[in-house]
Order: sequence, then C-alpha cells, then structure tokens
Amino acid sequence: MAYIQFLGAAGTVTGSKHLINTTYDSGGKQGIQVLIDCGLFQGQKEWRERNWQDTPVPAREIDAVILTHAHLDHCGWIPRLVKEGFRGPIYATQATIDLCSVVLPDSGHLQEEDAAFHNTKGSSKHSPALPLYTLEEAQDCLQYFKPVVVEETTQLSPELSFRFVHAAHILGSCMAEVVLTTNGQSRRLLFTGDIGRVRDSQVAPGKVVHSGPQEGESADVLVMESTYGNRQHPDTDPRPELARLIRETVERGGSIVVPAFAVERTQKFIFIVKELMESGQIPRIPVYCDSPMAIKAVEIFLKHSEEYTVQAADLIKKYGSPIEWPGFTFAQTAEQSKKINDSQFPSIIISSSGMVTGGRILHHLAQRLPDPKNLVIFIGFQAPGTRGAIIKDRGPEVKIFGDFVPIRAQVAALEQFSDHADPPELLEWLRTFAGKPGVTYLVHGEPAASSQLRDLMKRELGWNVQVAEYKERVEVK
Repeated sequence: MAYIQFLGAAGTVTGSKHLINTTYDSGGKQGIQVLIDCGLFQGQKEWRERNWQDTPVPAREIDAVILTHAHLDHCGWIPRLVKEGFRGPIYATQATIDLCSVVLPDSGHLQEEDAAFHNTKGSSKHSPALPLYTLEEAQDCLQYFKPVVVEETTQLSPELSFRFVHAAHILGSCMAEVVLTTNGQSRRLLFTGDIGRVRDSQVAPGKVVHSGPQEGESADVLVMESTYGNRQHPDTDPRPELARLIRETVERGGSIVVPAFAVERTQKFIFIVKELMESGQIPRIPVYCDSPMAIKAVEIFLKHSEEYTVQAADLIKKYGSPIEWPGFTFAQTAEQSKKINDSQFPSIIISSSGMVTGGRILHHLAQRLPDPKNLVIFIGFQAPGTRGAIIKDRGPEVKIFGDFVPIRAQVAALEQFSDHADPPELLEWLRTFAGKPGVTYLVHGEPAASSQLRDLMKRELGWNVQVAEYKERVEVK
C-alpha cells in the first residue's frame, strides 16, 4: 500500500518535507520514493537540531524531489540532502529554479559567515562551529534541478505522475498535483505548499503574483498548509499606518529596521516605500537593502513578468528597476553592510532573514534594538522560538551572537503584508473544490493554528480533517 510520511512541517511551520512511497511492505522500500519539498527547520532549538540529523529515509533512497517554491523552509535543506547522497532530479518551475540559484548559495554563504563569526568570538558550544552546508555545496546541488512548465504532466514512473498548478504565494510558487496508480486504481494527491492570499489590493497592497490559488481543484488526499489557521489578517490598508510609523521615527531621529525575506517580500516592501515617498507621505531618507542576493533577486523578479498582477506591472512601468532608484542602496559586500551601521542619520534598513534566524539583519538589530528612538517593523510571520518572535512579542532582551541585547526600540507588526491565506480566504478557496477530499492533512502550522483550522473546516465544510504528526505514516487508500 502506498503511503505519505510527514518528515517536516508537522507540529511546526518550518522544515517542509513530505515523502510519498508508492508501495511498501515489512521488508522496506519498493516502488518509487518522492519528496515533496525539502526545507530547513527554523525556530525552537528542538526543531533546528533536526537540520543536523540524517533523514529518517536515507537520502540516496529518495528518487526525486518536487519543489513547490523557493522559500528556505521549503527548499533550504536540499544542499544537505545532496550532501547525504541524493542524486535524483529536483523538479520546479523555472522561476523557482532561478530563485533557488540565488537563495541556496546565499544560505550557504550566510551559514559559513555565521560559523566564522562564532569561531572568532568563541560564542558557539561547538569547536569549531561548522556550517550546515557551504556556498560551494549549495551551488553543487543546483545541477539536479529540472524545470517543469506549469500545468504540464510529468511522468516519474509508471505509477506516479504530477503537474504544477498556481499557488499564488510567491514568484514561481505552485501546488503539486500527484496522481498515484497502484493495483489498477488511481488516487489524486494535492500538496498545497504555501497558499497565496485571495486579496483586495487596497487591504493588502503590493501583491506580485496572480491573486488567489487555482480554483476548481479535486483531490482524494489533500495536504494543506495551516500557517494562519488561528488568526485573520486585518482588513485595513496598512499604508497609512506604515507612513505614520516612519514619519514619527524620523522625527525623533531614529531609523527603521525591517527584517524581510529577500525573495518577494523585500521587493514588495520597497515598491510601497517608493510610492509613499513619491506621494509625499514620508520623507525622502536613505533606503538600504542589505542582502548579498538583493540585486539578483530583483533581476529575477523583473525577468518573470508573466506572473505579475496588474498592480505590479503598473508599478514597474512607472518606476522602473529599484536598483536604479536614487536614494536606494543595495549592499552586496560585508564592507558595504558595515557602512550602513556607520550612519547616524535616519534611514530605512531592509535585511534578511525575515525571522531573524541569521544573516545581516542580526548586526543591524544588535546595534539598533537598545535605542528607543529606533523602530523595528515586522512584515511577515514569525515562527515561535525565533529571534523575530521574541522581538515581536516585546521580550526584555534577545540573544544575538552570544550576547543578550536589550529590546528598547519601538516594535510594530503589519500583518497585511503576509502572503499566506487566512481562514476565511482558505474557506473561500476550498469551497470551489469539485468534490470533497477523502481526507485532509494539515501541515506547516503551529499546533494551535492547525487544530483551530481543523475544527473550522470540519464545522463549515463537513470534511474529514486531521493534523499531521512528525514522522507519521498515512496510507493512501
């Protein structure tokens, strides 16, 4: 009997890994084994430590990876999988491959950089501190990526095929429709990856890719994210509040620090900042995008115009490439990054990682968090246990590079920038299904979010919904 095993994003929002085994018996592997996503665990130590453990299923025994999109919690463990012996194809859209060619080497570089910093400071429990994988290892894994056209069927084996359909989460993001044929019977499995919002552009401006996931789906088994399963996005336009926060910070002589994912969230945010400046709603102060991958990410963003919303296309037509905007600086080298912290004048600093789990944002926050003149704005989900969650929840201090940094700066969060559908939006999409799935498994959510969404779906839709557990195997009947 075929089964799905949840090797990540079960009980947490990170580390997405879902294994499909087409047939098995007590003797072990038979048929084909395919991994849907291969992401990094982030957040609490118990989860992060799993990044250093071998996969429960040996990497060399996995035949292929189907990748839904290029966020690190879905793709960031691929270099480690290859390091452990995986040599199969990694299927993704071309936009996702383009982004991974930047995201993964950058992740390797940052991990090498962090390890070197800890070794210099002696701030790690391990001697020497080592990166999970290196920049070179991340570049090496890219040879296994194979582009797939959206909505075209790819046959992996006689019993398994798949196709991508639009998820509307970030550039290149898709859901994976998998068809399993065993014992003469076919079953359709739908893995959502992350689901984009069905949104009003005034309430949640800056949407880059087509609004709303593909409608009219059908599935025997649905594996669905539940990131925002227990909360609803605000229904107000965030731009007036953003403008007010920036103006007030500048008036008191402070700077604005924005932890943001380098892919999509940064591009979205800088276009909105540009609009606010051009309309006179905020002063023209320096804007720094401090990420080694920022320029490449913008170039990829501009390359894939086929995915733009009308709003995104109009912004690009009006303002052109952000790389050429006066007053906007994209820092690539460590020296350029350090110069940002030398400035004593108000500025806007956008840097990754979005959950403050690593990267250059740590240096900016270490310097600016202790000063109440400054402002930290969160524009994305913060997984429990991450530094971002500690800062967002206004803890008294946060540990950065082995030191405890007091949190005295103003902290704000604008949930409208999220690219994850909330419960009303999910229900709106699920009601378009052609038929009721036999079973739905909720993944990629904290326990409270997943359980609340499960109860809502049971009550409103009458569906059979279960919350996936880590390493759990479920038969595909």
